[in-house]
Amino acid sequence: MRRAFLPAVVAATVLFAVAPWVVARAPYEQTMGLVQKIFYFHVPSAMMMFVSAVVCGIASAIFLFGRRPRADHVAVAAAELVAVFGIIVLVTGPLWARKAWGVWWQWDARLTSTLVLWMIFMAYLLLRRYGGPGSDRLGAGLALFGMANVPFVYWSVNVWRTLHPKTSVVMTLDPGMRPAFWLSAGAFALLYAALLAARVRLEDGRATVEQLYLALDEHD
Repeated sequence: MRRAFLPAVVAATVLFAVAPWVVARAPYEQTMGLVQKIFYFHVPSAMMMFVSAVVCGIASAIFLFGRRPRADHVAVAAAELVAVFGIIVLVTGPLWARKAWGVWWQWDARLTSTLVLWMIFMAYLLLRRYGGPGSDRLGAGLALFGMANVPFVYWSVNVWRTLHPKTSVVMTLDPGMRPAFWLSAGAFALLYAALLAARVRLEDGRATVEQLYLALDEHD
């Protein structure tokens, strides 16, 4: 993971530098016009939010049932990235909605369930920070609950009638829009990988320092 950090940062930087030019050259959507270009940042952020929720859930399961501390470090790092990418989603979504639908927010299935998913992982982080002894295991259970919500959030637009586009929107993109979308998605994926690697390394260091403090206390 450490070896891949620098190449991921460099590649992500290059893609993010190129992305505005590629997005600007992508054709306008017929009904929404310029505002639709938020799509190229909103959707990849949502994808990384979902990926991070799944990573956190899987790592939490490994920690909960396998008692592997490193898995817990990955879970904490991934939960923080759910919060980060979730903020991007919850900010860009209303900005897009205001121009496209005439409202900032609708309490429909997709928007509400996305907000709930983000709040679950914010609760996880608060629990890990202030929960005291046993919060790691309780947090792992909460992360599993959050991960179980990801398919519900994803499929909600296909089950209920909402203002939000259905999941088929990516597969039915205009051919001229696809390069911009996949380049943006790749940039966000590389950024996510780099941030996760850096945050896991930081969590490893924090755990090592904590163990040293405990050893000093026992020695005294």
